[in-house]
Amino acid sequence: MKVFFVGAGPGDAELITVKGARLLQEADVVVFAGSLVDRELVRTYAPDAEVYDSAGMNLDETTAVLANGVAADKRVVRLHTGDPSIYGAIQEQMAALDELGIDYEVVPGVTSAFAAAAALKQELTLPEVSQTVIITRMAGKTPVPERESLAEIARIGATLVIYLSVSMIGEVVDELLRGAYTPETPVAVAARVTWPDEQLLEGTLSDIAAKVKGAGIGKQAVILVGDVLRARQEGLKAKSLLYDKGFSHGYRKGIVA
Repeated sequence: MKVFFVGAGPGDAELITVKGARLLQEADVVVFAGSLVDRELVRTYAPDAEVYDSAGMNLDETTAVLANGVAADKRVVRLHTGDPSIYGAIQEQMAALDELGIDYEVVPGVTSAFAAAAALKQELTLPEVSQTVIITRMAGKTPVPERESLAEIARIGATLVIYLSVSMIGEVVDELLRGAYTPETPVAVAARVTWPDEQLLEGTLSDIAAKVKGAGIGKQAVILVGDVLRARQEGLKAKSLLYDKGFSHGYRKGIVA
């Protein structure tokens, strides 16, 4: 037996992976992040499992539940929101299991950055605009290395997806304007994306803070920043060569004009 760390996806129960859903259905014990993961997901796929809400538990307590489940020869799932590898705090959990000699596996999930891009119908990497996506956050209770401050990262001018920072939207804007972005740089905020009460806001660095505050968004939102967000209104600056009729690759011979 081993522990399975499973990404639940951003909210919509259908966005869990097929493997993740199967593991939940087979689970005898489920520890889930109740403050972020919809309990309905657990009710749907693991109605008969022993269920523990980790929102009120510390690391020692969650580790004990996982370890006791494995010791009892039970199938154990640790269910995280989105993808466990993005701000999921799973490394410390895996380290605790390593100390106990317990095996584990990580099953990826859909993180809110990509759920937000899908909801906005937006590609995050566009030719001649941005070929880089940076996932980051503002410093809060968890510090951020100085070299990774938002102002430093903003110097690159890439597409940014900022987690865990919407409550500090004013400070986010101030930091971004110290980099390569301007007051006219487009911004989108996706709150509780894929949930029934999803909110999508679009604006620029000059007005997004007011829009966020006016909408009452204070948590569970990602902020997307960058010139790629202009494409749906202003059209494409350039097209990818991938489907260009003159572009040849190992599976297709280009048409010579």
